[in-house]
Formats: sequence, C-alpha cells, structure tokens
Amino acid sequence: MRSRQRMFAAVMRLLLKCLRLGRRRRFKLVRQVEQLWYYGHLCLRSLLYNSFTNGDVVLDSLFEPVYWLVDHVTRWFGVVFVALVIGLTSSIVAIVYICLLPLILQTYTPAWICWHLAYGHWNLIMIVFHYYMAITTSPGHPPQAKNDLTGVSICRKCIAPKPARTHHCSICNRCVLKMDHHCPWLNNCVGHYNHRYFFSFCLFMTMGCIYCSISGWEMFRDAYTAIERMKLLEKERLQVAANQTYYQTPPPTFSFRQRAFHKSVVYLWVLCSSVALALGALTLWHAALITRGETSIERHINRKERQRLQKKGKVSAACSMGAGWGRATCDVPFPVLQVFRNPYSYGSWDNWKVFLGVDMPRHWLTRVLLPSPHLPHGTGLSWDLPPCVMEQRAPLLAI
Repeated sequence: MRSRQRMFAAVMRLLLKCLRLGRRRRFKLVRQVEQLWYYGHLCLRSLLYNSFTNGDVVLDSLFEPVYWLVDHVTRWFGVVFVALVIGLTSSIVAIVYICLLPLILQTYTPAWICWHLAYGHWNLIMIVFHYYMAITTSPGHPPQAKNDLTGVSICRKCIAPKPARTHHCSICNRCVLKMDHHCPWLNNCVGHYNHRYFFSFCLFMTMGCIYCSISGWEMFRDAYTAIERMKLLEKERLQVAANQTYYQTPPPTFSFRQRAFHKSVVYLWVLCSSVALALGALTLWHAALITRGETSIERHINRKERQRLQKKGKVSAACSMGAGWGRATCDVPFPVLQVFRNPYSYGSWDNWKVFLGVDMPRHWLTRVLLPSPHLPHGTGLSWDLPPCVMEQRAPLLAI
C-alpha cells in the first residue's frame, strides 16, 4: 500500500515538474517574441524618425533597388540601345528611299519634289551628325592633376575635389562636368561638351518624325485601307478554295511586293508618330531647362534649396517662382527682396545663346542650322561671364 502511495506521489511530482517546465518555456518564448517586436519597432522608428525625412527621401529609398538595377544593367545594354537607334533610323531611311521616294518623284509637282528633297536630306544630315557627335564626344571630366583644381566640394566616391556643376555618374564611375544625365540611347553621359549635341539630336529627330508623320498621313490611310482589303479578300479566297480541288485554287490577289510596300508605310507612320510624341515631350522638357539655365540635376537641387530658404523666411514665394526665367524684380520691401535665382542663368534669351554658342548673328546659320563642331563656352571647371552676355546680373541670393 505504501509502495503504491510512493509511486503515485513520484508520478505527481514528475507531472508537476513537466507542467512547470512547459510554463517556463512558454513564458520564455513569449518574452522572446516581445523582445523581437520591441526591437523591430525601435529599429523602424530609428530609421523613420528624422527631421530631414520627407516624401522625396521615402521615394528615393523605395526606388533604390531600381536605381541599382539601372546602374548595373544600363552599363551593359548601352551598346544594344545604340544599335537599336541606328537600326530603327536606318529602316525608316531605307523605306523612304525604296518605297516613298519613287512615288514622290512620279506624283508630286517639281516644287514639292524640291522641298522634300532639300528638307529631308538636311534633316537627315543634322540627325546623323549630332547623334554621332553626342556618342563620340566626351562629356568632360575633372583633370587628374588635383593640385590645380579648384573644387567646391569633395566627391564621396572619387575622393577628389569636385568643381561647380560637376556630379558623379555611377554608371561611368567618374565625375562629369556639368552633368545632366546618363543617356542609355547614347551609351554616354550628357555633360558640358556634348549637351548641345544631345539636345540638337533630340530636336532634329523630333522634327524629322513630325515631318514623316504629316507628309505620310495620306499614304498611311491608303496603305491601311489596302491591308484591310487584303485581309478580307484573303478570307474570301480561302473560303472559295475550300470548295474546289487543289489544282483549281486561284492565285493570290496581292503580290509580295504590294504587301511589303503597304506594311512598310504603316510601320513608318506608326514608328515616327510614336517617337515624335515621346521624344517631343523630352525635347520640350530639356528646352525648358535650357531656358532656365539648369540641368536635370540642378533643377532638383535648386528646388530643394528654394524650399529650404522659403521655410527660413529668406526668400519670398512670390519672387522665387520665376527664378531663372528673366531679370524681373518684385515690388516688396528690402528685407524680403532676396530672390532665389539660379546663379548660372543669364536670362532666357542669353541662356540659349550661351548653350548654342551664338556669339554673333551669323552663328545662328553656321552653328545652329548647319552642322558645327564648335566647343561650348568655358572649360566646365569655372563659370565666368560668357562674351555673348552683354551685362552682368545683379548678385542675388542663390546657391
């Protein structure tokens, strides 16, 4: 009897020990989960709690993987993009010479023939010249001799002095003078020495696409109607052939040459219209930046600086809205007369003259309307007053 009681007591003690261990393990697991939760919450708050954090910083952080992918993929796909541009442009030129030019010579009046030949070949020469120069011309880099270089900051990646308007390109892995952006369609950076070539290529390519879209509209309509008629007749021919023997099948209604001609015209018009819309929007965007004397990177920097100075009350919102567009001033008291203005802007008209390198009236013909390999003003290391700017602007608040 006593042995049974002892055995029962031992079993009960063992059960109690197991229950205690289970409770301890359960409480320990709960404590670990709570600690991990509090640790993650603290880390998240430490990352997000920042007086300088705003919507742009959050977007930049979210798009950081996209930036990394672009930096590493664009470096290898630049040659593919250049080959794609050359291939598409060559296909359009081939269609014009093989399909459209004989038709123009047969149906148009001599005046229209002269116009199409003159304008079309001039536009083609300007496109080829500026694209070749934009690809082969170096955008400009700071010199390797760092002792003779006056820098306004230090590049964190190159660990070298960085002149004004110079930025580091993560794809080229070098600092670029007056960097605007890295263009994969050029496989090159757009900077101080090839910015004019890049914009001129965009402008003349847009003009050429608009010219092809407008002049080929009637041909496109006729070709599209012919293709639809071909599809309808092909369907009827197959229905007739299904009710006949194999040696009584009628021949095809349209020849291969006719099909290729109509499809080539449709391809030309669709491609030119699409490129005109996309590239035209990009050209207008860069034209607005050139009018303000800014690059794509400087627009972002100037906007941030303008907002920062407005919060501090150093500039007025009314005056700073037109920064860089002209020489107008505001009728406000002297303490508020600080106007944020891009320091590299000389006014809308002078900005275009500086960008295009127009020093005298004849340069509008020799340097703008004709191919010209002239260099831009300055070396990209310092930004003195260009000779085409007649008067120096009054010093205003700027970065």
